[in-house]
Parts: sequence; structure tokens; C-alpha cells
Amino acid sequence: MDIISQLQEQVDLIASLAFNTIGTLQRDAPPVRLSPEYPEPPANPSDDFAEQPKLMSSALVKAAKQFDALVAALPLAEGGEEVQLKRIAELQAENDAVGREFQRQLEARKN
Repeated sequence: MDIISQLQEQVDLIASLAFNTIGTLQRDAPPVRLSPEYPEPPANPSDDFAEQPKLMSSALVKAAKQFDALVAALPLAEGGEEVQLKRIAELQAENDAVGREFQRQLEARKN
């Protein structure tokens, strides 16, 4: 599998872990008293709540570190930023020329 596919899978994993972690925290977090005017919230019967966020956050950090390792393994572009910007400008100019030629042919067909 190429590195870009691995990066995409890692992003998907991070999104899934974040979604599940937030959902679990939202579902299982103990109630909090918002104001002294409200009655005391009922106790949370789940003793497992304290351990689960630690496990989920550990999995999320591990996935993020794996993503960083994959990014670090990407090959460096040759020539640096200046060469890349020059190549982008060349490609844009080429694209503009093709667009102008296409527009010219389109107008020629209309006439």
C-alpha cells in the first residue's frame, strides 16, 4: 500500500476514534450541577467511566503519532519551495493556454 493510502486510512482512523471518544464522553460523563437552584444530579452508576477515557485518549494519541510518522516518511520534494512554486506557475500558464485554445475552438465552431 502506498504512503498516501496509509495516510488516508490513518486520517479515517483518527476521525473515527475522535467521534467515538466524544460520543462516549457525552454519553457516560457524570452529571454536573449547573446552578445551586437545580437539585443535586443523580450519581452515575458506571464505575468504568474513569478508565474508559484514558484508554480512548491513549488510542487517539497513538493514532496521531502514527500519522506523524507517516508524514515524516513522505519523500522530500526536490529543489525546495521555490522550485515547487515555479512548477505550479508553469502548470497554471499551461492550463491557461489550453483553456484559451479550447475557447478559441469553441467560438470557431459557433461561427
